[in-house]
Amino acid sequence: MKEDADPLQDEATLHAYVDGRLAPAARAVVQARLDSDPEAARTVRAWQEQQAALQALHHEVLADESVPPSLLQAAQRLQHRSSRFGQWQRWGGMAAALLLAFGLGWGGNMQWRAWQESAFGVARTRGANEFARQAQVAYAVYSPEVRHPVEVEAAQQQHLVQWLSKRLNRPLKVPNLTEQGYELVGGRLLPGGDGARAQFMFQSASGERITLYVGALDAKAGVPAGETAFRYTSEGAVASFYWVDQGFGYALTGKTPRARLLVLAEAVYRQL
Repeated sequence: MKEDADPLQDEATLHAYVDGRLAPAARAVVQARLDSDPEAARTVRAWQEQQAALQALHHEVLADESVPPSLLQAAQRLQHRSSRFGQWQRWGGMAAALLLAFGLGWGGNMQWRAWQESAFGVARTRGANEFARQAQVAYAVYSPEVRHPVEVEAAQQQHLVQWLSKRLNRPLKVPNLTEQGYELVGGRLLPGGDGARAQFMFQSASGERITLYVGALDAKAGVPAGETAFRYTSEGAVASFYWVDQGFGYALTGKTPRARLLVLAEAVYRQL
């Protein structure tokens, strides 16, 4: 970096700061600039929250499991093929590796902790559980984002729905949660174990965010085609109500009390 360059304009330097990879002198320079730049400081805090959320969700993976070389190679090939994955480099190596891993179905090879039974007492299925876990990872990564929480904003809702419907090969609808106090922020396309996934993000007047994660589930995963019962799972502060309807999975996720999240999930289900 040149001596007169602004380190806050260099995202690589900021990510090295977040990841703890800067030398003490360089870290002090960045910290001094962050103290005088509130917007950059908010961005860095958001990245730190993303990293902490992912570590909290998957601390057992970080502690006990190494990323398989074959997975790393696949992730690298995938990054070269799609420009969207270039955005993932902003999360730092740890966050990108985790999200790619779960998007490629790495979760099927892990020993997850037992899921909490839902209030409806339905039997748990592996495919739906993995789907809900992917929804929680996506929420943890994107909900703290300050500048880029979505790919397509709510102002382009028609384009967003048409685009995601085409990519998921199914007509999609965006629920209206205005009566429940939430407005659409926008949405994005994500990878999933059984194909593309859509994520719609909503935000309340107080800044609380929830996401609706949508995608097809392979019948081979053991998910009953006509099942519509709600299930509940939580990991730390992040919770989800999720269900399967005609082979399509839906997961409403947020840092929201269970009773409130259930009301929102029921509102979404009635509209879809």
